[in-house]
This record gives sequence, structure tokens and C-alpha cells, in this order.
Amino acid sequence: MLLLLSVNKHKCLSFLTLLDLYLPLSTNHRSSLVNGTRGPDTVTFFIIEGLAGLGKEKMVLFVILLLGYMIILGGNSMIIFVALTDSKLNSPMYFFLYNLSFVDIIYTTITIPSMLSGLLVGMKTISVPGCFLQMFVFIQLAVTGRAILTVMAYDRYVAICNPLRYASIMTMPARVLLVAGAWSFGTLCTLPATSIAFRQFYCGPNVVKHGWCDPSSVRRLVCGDVTVDNIISLSFAMVALLTTGVFILTSYILIGVSILRMGVVQRLKAFGTCAAHLTVVSISYSSASCVYISYRVRIIVSVMYAALTPFLNPMIYSLKNKEAAAPLRRKEPVEVVWASGEDAPWAPP
Repeated sequence: MLLLLSVNKHKCLSFLTLLDLYLPLSTNHRSSLVNGTRGPDTVTFFIIEGLAGLGKEKMVLFVILLLGYMIILGGNSMIIFVALTDSKLNSPMYFFLYNLSFVDIIYTTITIPSMLSGLLVGMKTISVPGCFLQMFVFIQLAVTGRAILTVMAYDRYVAICNPLRYASIMTMPARVLLVAGAWSFGTLCTLPATSIAFRQFYCGPNVVKHGWCDPSSVRRLVCGDVTVDNIISLSFAMVALLTTGVFILTSYILIGVSILRMGVVQRLKAFGTCAAHLTVVSISYSSASCVYISYRVRIIVSVMYAALTPFLNPMIYSLKNKEAAAPLRRKEPVEVVWASGEDAPWAPP
């Protein structure tokens, strides 16, 4: 009888072992099984679920994203080409603008092509180092883009409030230093949280319920306490948003005070100078705020956020701007602005 019980017990254990070996990685059970092997190893890849739940709407979204991505690449590349090749577009505004366009091109290239392939073939896989590299570059470029918008707000402030000193303040070394500071600020706000997330233990499941390696989505897969991760990530996100937001708001408050002292014509010209930048800033910060409203709508809002501002930048800044559009139409010469205080369209008579 004891021998029979021992045999039956051995068979049951063998059956459970075989069953355990074939448990899928996407299960909610946090096991130590990875890639069909048994052991203490962490996961070696993540599955990007993306918008796999969509049905017939997949192809509609694919076409919309593809067209949007082509416009983003074409429009921002046009800004860079025109600003670098036309000697008349040598003002600081266009220097910062083509740097922003460069950020937008890489920013969207990090995510949209991956989403497009995911819509065609279903779920995508990405290695763990590749996932965190994508996470770092995406967040770093998002923060850098806002920092460049902050630099552009400072440029508006100097141009309107100190037109006579504009050329002496916004020299080429100063422009390069401001852009380098924007990139450094983006790295500083991104590296700590990404480094801590990379060093966490991921034992399964390995399905990222997002269109790319979004930090909060990947953090849900950590096998352990993520309290420190959440605090650090939220702290640096608040620093990035509040620091740039406060600087932009301060710049425009000072600009508003200066505009009140001008005549009606100068006010209109000054407002026209700031309108494009204000539009882009409003879209960027309102979209960023919506991302944190609900996790359920996070993917759709994040896709819109990742593509909307880079999509609208060429239209807002260039296609509606006579200085940038003139070289493309080749009908009229480009007016050089801000070369001196007298050339500034908002300078008092």
C-alpha cells in the first residue's frame, strides 16, 4: 500500500511539473519560469501588448498613424532643411525651432514605427535592455522638448522686453549653451528613475500593457516593492513639468506687462510673435496633464500626446509663418527680424 501511494504521488508531482513548464509568460502568476526554462533568472524580454485589443479598427488606426508619421517627418525635416540652408533665416527663433524639430523627429521615431508594426503583426517583443533604452530616450526627449520650449519663451521675452539688446544677448554661443542646457536638463530628470527601474527584479509576467515601454506600465511588472520607484519617478516628473512651466509662465507674465506699455499696433505685432509658441505650449502641457487622468485611457491619450505636438509644430511655426514660407514659395524675399532693436516689429516708434 505504501509503495502504491509513493508511485501515485510521484506521478502527480511529475504531472504538475510538466504543467508548470507550459504556463504562459503572460499569466498573472509571478513565477520564476522564463523562456520555457526553470530557475531564478529574470525575464529576458517584454511583450508590448499595445493596441492588440482592437478589431477592425486596427487598419484605420494604422493608416492614421502612418500618415501622421509621414507628415511629422516631412514637416520637421523641411523646417531643419530651410533653417540650415537659407541664410536669411539665421535668427535665434529658427535656431531653437530646428532643434525642436530634430527632437520631435527622434521622439516620434522611438514609438510610432513600433506601434505600426505591432498593429500589423500583433504583439511585439523587445529585449529588456532595449525596453529601458526606449524608455530613457522617450522620456528624455519629452523633457528636452519642453526645455527647448522654455528656452524659446525666454527668447520671446528678450526680443519683446529688451529689443535693443536682443542681438547682443542671443549670440550663437548663448544659443548653443541654452540648447545644451535643455538636453542636460532632460537627461538629469530622466536618468535616476530609469536607472532604478532597470535594476529592479522582473520575474514575470512580462506583458507591457502599453504601446511602448511606458514607465508606469513596466513598473507594474516588478517583483517587489516599487514605493521608492514611484516617489522618484513622480518627483522628477514634477520637477520637469513645474520647472519648465514656471519659467514659461514667468516669461509671459513679463511679456504681458511689457505689452501693456505699447501702442495698439505694437501689441498686435508682439502678440503675433508669441501666438505660435503659446499654441504649442498649451497643446503640450494640456496633453501631458491628460496622460495622468486615468490608466484605462492612458494608451490612447499617450499616443495622441506623442504624435500631436510634433505633428502640429511644422504647421503652427512654419506653414503659417511668412518668414519660413517665403523660401518655399520663392515669391518674395524674407524679412530679417530682430537684427537690431529698430528691426523688431514690436519696437516702440
